Amino acid sequence: MTNSTGKALTNAEKQKRYRIKQKQSGKKELRGYLTPEALACYSEIQQKTDWNDSLLLSNAIRLMYAAHKCGQIGLLYNWLTEHKR
Repeated sequence: MTNSTGKALTNAEKQKRYRIKQKQSGKKELRGYLTPEALACYSEIQQKTDWNDSLLLSNAIRLMYAAHKCGQIGLLYNWLTEHKR
């Protein structure tokens, strides 16, 4: 990749361009740390679905929203607690 002056882009410049393109397409970057329990769940879901990190996070948030709208957050949280997940 080169910029308008013909010089090769640095890795930081490529990452910045990528983040700008993603932001322009309406996407938002989220970061966080997973607990050991969540990491085990993540690994199991990733293996069964072959989803990448981005798709897995997007679907997880959408599913939580659906559970919230259906009044099932408490039920899901209780299941997670009972099964130590």
